[in-house]
Formats: sequence, structure tokens, C-alpha cells
Amino acid sequence: MVIGTAVVVVAGLVIALEVTGSPTAPRSSSPVQTIDMTMPHPYTPHAAPGTTDDYHCTLVNPHLTKNSYIISSQFIPGSAEDHHAALFLVPPSSAASVEADNAGGKGWTCFGGPLPGTAIVGLAADPLLTFWAPGAGVDDFPKGTGVPLAAGSLVIMQVHYNLLVGNKPVKNALILRTVPQTTSLLPLDLNLMLAPPNIPCPTGVTGPLCSRAAEIASLGQRFGKTAVEEAEGIDAICGENPMDPPAGDTASCTSKIGTTGYIVRVYAHMHLLGVGFKMVLDPGTPQAQTVLDVPDYNFHDQKSYNLSTPIAVTAGDSVNVTCTYDAALGQQLPLLRKAPPHFVTWGDGSTDEMCIGIAWTSKTLPRPHATV
Repeated sequence: MVIGTAVVVVAGLVIALEVTGSPTAPRSSSPVQTIDMTMPHPYTPHAAPGTTDDYHCTLVNPHLTKNSYIISSQFIPGSAEDHHAALFLVPPSSAASVEADNAGGKGWTCFGGPLPGTAIVGLAADPLLTFWAPGAGVDDFPKGTGVPLAAGSLVIMQVHYNLLVGNKPVKNALILRTVPQTTSLLPLDLNLMLAPPNIPCPTGVTGPLCSRAAEIASLGQRFGKTAVEEAEGIDAICGENPMDPPAGDTASCTSKIGTTGYIVRVYAHMHLLGVGFKMVLDPGTPQAQTVLDVPDYNFHDQKSYNLSTPIAVTAGDSVNVTCTYDAALGQQLPLLRKAPPHFVTWGDGSTDEMCIGIAWTSKTLPRPHATV
């Protein structure tokens, strides 16, 4: 069901994107299985010393006995403390080792990445299925496509809890709709693109954390050495000096598409200072195409977008993501006013920032009349 649109420019033509986000009926007569997984135990968020955030991972088991495709997902937040969530697939070969971290079914702390000691820049350790953020609902993949889910796989729900909102017990849930892999669907590949925010305090605003060095030190105190390595690592990957990156109200980085095929689905994610997002294929060339333009980004209204016209790409093609921020929101939004003024970098906290773009690709064009 199309419930809204986002601006997209393809070959100079403005077109609409399907916006997924509300319940839909099954898309075919194929044997669709609905898998409802709820956290086995409520989790009460608790902040690490000096922070107002908690990242906690919960392992859930779809109990699949046959290889399948995921055709839609729905993360159901248990409370307003849920700031955002990332959902990861655990292949059968890794299931036993991840189960060992599961602390009697109660999960584990997981700042940065879904596994102990990992960071978001190393997400290949476990395939990322999708993100959830406020505004998302039922998340249908494009018709004719699906995400492979092998029998015996597990799912990690990595949830960011914002304790500026509260700290009551939370019990989240995840619903997957699957079909057998005997169904003729195109598997989707996920391309993750990051850019490093380095946002100074607004003009006229001062404080001990308004220098980047002080904020990086604070980031390490709040979330540990890995968080600093993550922020500085994204700077380096994007060709910036990690010790002195350019500061401003935008974050931009050019990445490479990993597979040849067609972009069929896109997503953008920032935190509360974000006001605009753009994804451009082949930037700076005569062939440049705007894949996704969200000029009025709203943290509380985030969705994935299925392209009504897929865009052809070749492995190695350049894609630029640019995030735009309004630093003044740090003093205007009631939630952010609870934190002291500070230089804003990439970080796990609700008062830190992120710039994430995702493009899902299929190796060939989805069938135009696909029903699932």
C-alpha cells in the first residue's frame, strides 16, 4: 500500500517513491508465513556512567526449518524509550556462538555493533536486515524481491534506548513475513553508506564541550574506546583527517556500490539535529542522478522507500550521501536542552549524530507483475 511519497529525480524526471509503513494484506497466494517474535523478558534500560543512553541486543529465534525469503518486517517498539533499532540476521553457522552471549535469554549490551567489541563500520560480521526508527510501520520489500533467511538463522534486535525519555521496562517485538525460497524472488543486497558529522556549537553558544577535542574525550568516557575509533574511523574512510576534520552543518561522503544490478529501495537515518538528506549516484558527473532527496527530514517520521522506477548500477559506481543539520535545535528541542551545549560528532548517544544511507539492490529487474 502506498501511504506517501518522497522526492526522487531519475534521469531528470521527478517521480514518486512508494513509502512503506502501514499494514498491508498478503501480496499473493504463495504460502506466506507470519513469524511473531516478542522479547522473552522485559528489559529495563540503564545508562552507563555519564550517559543518557543504552544499547541492548536481544536474540530472537524465528524457528525456521526451511530456507525462506523475508518479504516484510515490522519492529514494534515497546515504549517511547526506543530511539531506534537495527535488525541483524545471524546465519546458522554463527548461531551457537551468538547464543553463548545471550545471558540466559536476557541479551547483552551492544554499543556500536551487534556483537561484543564490534563497531558499525564492521557490520559485515552479521548481515543487516533493516533499521527501524520512529515513523516506520510494516516495512514491505519491493514486490518480486526478498531477503534470504536460511533455516536455523537467528535475529538480533539491537535497540537504542534514550533515557532522556524514561527508563521503564520495555518489551519489544518483531514480525517477519516470509515465503519459501522455492518462490521465484530476487534476493536483495544491502549497501551501507556513512558520512561523518562534525557539527560545531551554534554562533554565540559556548561551553566546555564546544571544542571537538573535548567532545571526542566525552564520547570515549561515555561509550568507550570503540566509540572514538568508530567516529574517527568514519572520518578516515571518507578521506578526512580524523584529528582535524572539517566542521560544519553538513556531513558528506562518497561510497562505492558493491553489486551490479538495480537500486530498488533506499533509506536515510539521522538523529534529532537532522533536517535534510540527499543520496546521489555518480556525483559530479554528467550522469549524476538524485536517488533520494528528503529536504524536510523529520526524525519522528522515518521510513524506507521502494523506488517505483529501479535505477541501474554497476559494482564500483560512486554514491554520495549528504546530511544537513540544524545545530540550533540543540537549544530549541526540549529533549536536547537537557544536555549541555557541545560539538556534535558521530556517536551512539541520542544527543550525538549519525548520517546513514542504505541502498538495496537486486541483480536483475524485479518482475513488473510480481504479486509477492
